[in-house]
Amino acid sequence: MPAGSGPTNGRCRIVLTGGPGGGKTTAADLFRREIGERVVVVPEAATLLFLGGFPRSDTPLAREAVQRAIFHVQRNLEDVQSALYPERILLCDRGTLDGAAYWPGQPEDFFSSLGTTVEAELARYDAVIFFETAAKGHISIEGGNPIRTEDEAQALALDARLRTIWQRHERFVLVPHSPSFFRKITFGLAALESLVAQLAP
Repeated sequence: MPAGSGPTNGRCRIVLTGGPGGGKTTAADLFRREIGERVVVVPEAATLLFLGGFPRSDTPLAREAVQRAIFHVQRNLEDVQSALYPERILLCDRGTLDGAAYWPGQPEDFFSSLGTTVEAELARYDAVIFFETAAKGHISIEGGNPIRTEDEAQALALDARLRTIWQRHERFVLVPHSPSFFRKITFGLAALESLVAQLAP
């Protein structure tokens, strides 16, 4: 576990992240089905908020308010699941650092606004698996997600910003884009299985 780690659930906490349309949610669901009660998935906070009617806007002040809300919901979702299932592997669909990539200003301003640091948030997680966006291969990222609004260019920009932030973690695993979604997910699941074997044998 990284030095100075924050609260854990007694087993391990792994975040799946990456640009829009990368396959992380699919991977999390498949892994949960395979592993069963050994794992609990923390759902994506942004999806929960937006599906519940939380307002969206392109104005900078509104975008900042949205990302602060997502950060707090994400953090508390993780802590609730950790408290409820202390012996299970916590698999997070995105993590608390994702908001820095969506922040209208510099990532440093995001952490300052929330009274935290990159290091403190990275320490919450034992490992990171980064699913590169399908936009890398000019493949549609729609995927049936009703809250996704990014076009290909925006998806690529977000992917790059997210990777810059998350790759600072000492256990960062990249799942690169592949023309075959099946091969990509298989690679991601194998990486996840390997990490779990190391962190929560």
